[in-house]
Amino acid sequence: MSRQNISSGTEYEKIAGYSRAVKLGNVVHVSGTTATEGADQIIGRGDAGAQTDFIIRKIERALEAAGASLKDVVRTRIYLAPGADWEAVARVHGRYFGEIRPANTLLYIQALVGEDYLVEMEAEAIITRE
Repeated sequence: MSRQNISSGTEYEKIAGYSRAVKLGNVVHVSGTTATEGADQIIGRGDAGAQTDFIIRKIERALEAAGASLKDVVRTRIYLAPGADWEAVARVHGRYFGEIRPANTLLYIQALVGEDYLVEMEAEAIITRE
């Protein structure tokens, strides 16, 4: 079974020893994704829905680099900072995944990596066509 590491090109991947996504056979695991553009530009400060929208589109790019799409997603995990609007996050998730309906976990946690981050999301996909 072949392994493909997909990189976003950020310096943090080398520092922390991770990949944006890993494809192993027909399975794709997408790392925890925040609403960060480039090295440090945070998208949607103060708006959990906007952060979720950006994050899902960022996940979609990683999936496409692995030969997958959002339609292949079978699980999402969403981590929310205290006070984040879970309903706004759920509505955006539903807009992208309403027809796909992957298994999902939504958790409030004590904190994310920075105070401006309200949402972090992981995804797993299984490619059913190759």
